[in-house]
Amino acid sequence: MDYKSFENEFERHQEVSRAGVERKFGGHGLILDTGELKATDEQELKRVTRLHTATHLMQAALKRVLGDGVEQRGADITAERTRFDFLFDRKLTEDEISQIEDLVNDAIQKDLPVNFEEMPVEEAKKTGALYFFKGKYPPIVKVYYVGASIEDAFSKELCGGPHVERTGGMGKFKIRQQKAVAEGIRRIKASLEE
Repeated sequence: MDYKSFENEFERHQEVSRAGVERKFGGHGLILDTGELKATDEQELKRVTRLHTATHLMQAALKRVLGDGVEQRGADITAERTRFDFLFDRKLTEDEISQIEDLVNDAIQKDLPVNFEEMPVEEAKKTGALYFFKGKYPPIVKVYYVGASIEDAFSKELCGGPHVERTGGMGKFKIRQQKAVAEGIRRIKASLEE
């Protein structure tokens, strides 16, 4: 192998690593397993990526509909659905669920760009970006945002990816289930219909 081929392969490997994709050998055979995101092949990876982006949109919509007291407490995303746990002290009404779905589907229909900026973690938090309260972040983080700019984004969060490039074509977002999982903690399961 010549040096140029090595460089190209190394750059490809770095891009895959930055996207959080890690090949696993033995046992479960996942090509993506970040603890939060799981996929077994390229097709599932595409669906998980769309659902991960939809989860960002859903969290932004939850805050808009239910208020700033909503805080992420966990997530698990597979090719079939997203599961999102959050701080909230009561069952959501049908009207609230409908409003959340409408906000997410509107953002999908607008075909918004999805980008990120790298910055020091404390600066990132000052942008108003959402972050996982138990998260341990490196000194420099990525703030993924959905919208034309970080200042007027529909959604912005500290995250490592992977995400779609644009929201258009993700499918129709639908909340399938909600339930209490602990005192003051709700769980939503949602999916994207193609």
